[in-house]
Amino acid sequence: MSQPRENVVQLTREHWCGILRSRGIQPTRSMGQNFLVEPEVVRRIAEVAEISPASTVVEIGPGLGILTRELLGRGARVIAIELDHELKAFLDHDLAAFNNLVLVERDARHVDVDALVDGANYQVVANLPYSTGTVIIRRFLELDHPPATMTVMVQREVAERMIAKAPDVSLLSLATQFYAEVELAFIVPSDVFLPPPKVESAVVRLTIRTSPIAGIIDRERLFHLATMAFQRKRKTICNGLSQGLDRPKSEMETILAGAGIDPGLRPQAVSLQEWIVLAKALAE
Repeated sequence: MSQPRENVVQLTREHWCGILRSRGIQPTRSMGQNFLVEPEVVRRIAEVAEISPASTVVEIGPGLGILTRELLGRGARVIAIELDHELKAFLDHDLAAFNNLVLVERDARHVDVDALVDGANYQVVANLPYSTGTVIIRRFLELDHPPATMTVMVQREVAERMIAKAPDVSLLSLATQFYAEVELAFIVPSDVFLPPPKVESAVVRLTIRTSPIAGIIDRERLFHLATMAFQRKRKTICNGLSQGLDRPKSEMETILAGAGIDPGLRPQAVSLQEWIVLAKALAE
């Protein structure tokens, strides 16, 4: 049984700042640690994620546990993955009263997610480190048993790249939007963290597609082609792929035109759906 929300003490910003001072907890640069200390932000994250007592949540990098408390307070079953040994020990003590919490000391980039959730439907909710955030997102999207949704805080620039459409497509936006519908929920100022980062953050919600928009072979071909083109993103898509595939430019022009793509476009101006059509065309 989880604790009723009214029995969960909602701690203030001053409390979290005090914990950092009194415990001598120092953010670790190598782990990209910036501790979130603003309760209003975690409340909004939980609302965007639509957390309820029926939710199973995988939280990545709980840190001091400010978001963890909010999730637990809404009655969710929370599996929190923390890489930092000292923070894991702190959370074991500080959150010992919650029996709807499982704390795991692992690296989220390599943890066996299936074993943790035991086949259950789940959501990911996290304040991700800037240094590994995109790697973690991509890893969870590509799992055989992915989450239903991911509500994550990342660097604002990364969030804007994730939601970008043509003519501002990137490999990140293609990879993200291939697997999920993505929306930017809200911007987070730097002063809600200790220490404050030099840039703003943003919360994005990814709703994972229940049906793939392309088969496995087309998906692999799409990302192979896109990677090749974006490695030469100053060239037109025709010139970049002609060079990368070692095929005559005239042949690539014909293939692109047949797929309804202007051969003179840069790769960032080609939409996800056009990349899918192109992957199928090259297969033929």
